[in-house]
Amino acid sequence: MRIPNKVAIITGAGSGFGEGIAKRFAAEGAKVVVADINAEGAKRVADEIGDAAVAITTDVTSAADVAAMIAVAEESFGRLDILINNAGYTSRNGSMMEVDEATYDRIFNVNTKAIYLAARAAVPVLKKFGGGTIINVASIGALRPRPGLVWYNGSKGAALNMTKGMAVELAPDSIRVNALCPVLAETGLLEEFMGAEDTPENRTAFLSTIPLGRLGRPSDVAGAALYLCSDDAEFITGVSLEVDGGRGV
Repeated sequence: MRIPNKVAIITGAGSGFGEGIAKRFAAEGAKVVVADINAEGAKRVADEIGDAAVAITTDVTSAADVAAMIAVAEESFGRLDILINNAGYTSRNGSMMEVDEATYDRIFNVNTKAIYLAARAAVPVLKKFGGGTIINVASIGALRPRPGLVWYNGSKGAALNMTKGMAVELAPDSIRVNALCPVLAETGLLEEFMGAEDTPENRTAFLSTIPLGRLGRPSDVAGAALYLCSDDAEFITGVSLEVDGGRGV
């Protein structure tokens, strides 16, 4: 087992990347807090994992919800070692001029403010237990932005900058902070990111831009997160790991 007896909080863990991370971490010996705004999804994932998981309904843009999420880790499993800021939000791929202000605000609140709120609540707890690991799930669009998701990509670029600043500031407290940059994946947001119906033709067109020739999978992101949270990566902090099949090259 790669992370035995570690306690991890994963946001947006009721589906997609977060679900994949939660299940992989539990299989590798961790206890997991499955946090998601979708209560049904969070409960389903926690139930499928079993005694090593607990579900909590969390709006990551709410300071009160985030504080409760951090508290449940200690209450349920006695400590906190890992925080995965995975919850994300996007507009539909299309003209930047057609994104309304409410959607823009939601994108930045979920993709950037949530990191701020989680850090304020989690860092004191991580310090109390001698350090730990934080991962911010960004996007390959943060490193190689293209038309259609301008405001989303901007929010993920901010997440990468935050990651590097956090890594330096928290290093004296033995808290490592890294980011993951996935490509489009087979998740519930697939059509939003494509900006088109998921037809064989549209999928083929997108796959032609990924050198390894397939979409991402939750298991890809889970494996990368596991590495960064394991002792194998104990000297790695402030990096942005591309999990993108070569799309960012």
